[in-house]
Amino acid sequence: MRVNVRIHPTADVSDAADIGEGTSIWHQCQIREDTHIGKNCIFGKGVYVDFGVQIGDNVKVQNYVSIYHGVEIEAGVFIGPHVCFTNDNLPRAINPDGSLKAADDWVLGRILVKRGAALGANSTILPKVVIGEWALVGSGAVVTKDVPPHGIVVSNPARLIGFACACGHRLVAGEEKDGMMMAVCSKCNELVPIPLDTWRKVK
Repeated sequence: MRVNVRIHPTADVSDAADIGEGTSIWHQCQIREDTHIGKNCIFGKGVYVDFGVQIGDNVKVQNYVSIYHGVEIEAGVFIGPHVCFTNDNLPRAINPDGSLKAADDWVLGRILVKRGAALGANSTILPKVVIGEWALVGSGAVVTKDVPPHGIVVSNPARLIGFACACGHRLVAGEEKDGMMMAVCSKCNELVPIPLDTWRKVK
């Protein structure tokens, strides 16, 4: 039973999708079977959510995002317009003999987006990637490998250029302590520990 869920008349939502209280699904979305969507989520126009996708509470998904099978999104994630999550590292429509590939004739590549992360418009997330808590993915970035917690990545392929506070502002170098950089938020002065080896990967 769906409690206080708003589904626009133009949306196509499977009866077998589990949708949490307070969630809004807007124009022309498609939500497939066996999907779990948490509480108080917002899905903008034209979003596609494939079967079996797992989405936590308080997630915002902007217009025309594609979330394919094998994706898990934790609570509080922001997904900008036209973001695409992929799930096949070796995509082919046909086999070498020219026959059409079957639905089970490929290897699923999973994606995990952790709590509080934000993905900019038109970014593409390749399979077998973990995006860490409070990470920021720049608009148009192509993410081919894991993004560390609080990491800021941009470009194609995405590269690490810095670190962000949970409030979204840049972290700056603070005191080094016990193998950690005690980074400081440039806006709210929050201290955020980042492993030194990770801090030094910034390009």
